[in-house]
Amino acid sequence: MTTPEPIRVLLADDQTLVRAAFAMLVESARDMEVVGQAGNGAQAVALARSARADVVVMDVRMPETDGIEATRRIAADDDLAGVRVLVLTTYDDDENVVAALRAGASGFLVKDTRPADLLDAIRTVAAGDSLLSPGPTAKLIARVLRLPDRPPVSAPAPARLAGLSEREREVLTMVARGLNNAETGEALGLSPLTAKTHVSRIMGKLGARDRAQLVIAAYESGLVAPGADR
Repeated sequence: MTTPEPIRVLLADDQTLVRAAFAMLVESARDMEVVGQAGNGAQAVALARSARADVVVMDVRMPETDGIEATRRIAADDDLAGVRVLVLTTYDDDENVVAALRAGASGFLVKDTRPADLLDAIRTVAAGDSLLSPGPTAKLIARVLRLPDRPPVSAPAPARLAGLSEREREVLTMVARGLNNAETGEALGLSPLTAKTHVSRIMGKLGARDRAQLVIAAYESGLVAPGADR
């Protein structure tokens, strides 16, 4: 039986001790390896390409080029289409979290998360899924999108939702509320595989990179109202 290739992880943080701690943690996992460390966003973008990273664990606040701009550059580069970004932030950094998701990040974690949760998050993002906790993420996005000075929209344009079928709109609503494929299928009377197929089609129609941008699109279009619960 062939052993799967380890997940290639790039660490981007301007604090050397933080990077060193994360590097020790990642290297302790048998299915991961650290392929580079960056002290700012520009270095992270360059290393993502040269080191062939699978996942970039990206701090938001870094000198010169911050994590949001670095995420935007990675998401916009066709040569880096397979690279996923996991943003690290703090609970009082709401607007930056949403900006990062708009820019193309596949999810976020707070810096004081448990070590095992960080490793699980890297695995989740590497597998092509988004790290979107049902309650906190939806509420956070809804709250920030209500702000009059919110960042410019870079997620799929709301008008493009007109191309979705009624079923696809239902599925998108479930995604925006934080449900996974199995939960979406159960709520709508579909199999998890069918729900996953619908999600993939919706992403294709909206030109969304992943589920995180689908959540943004659903709120910005008004399909899901701020404050709507699960």
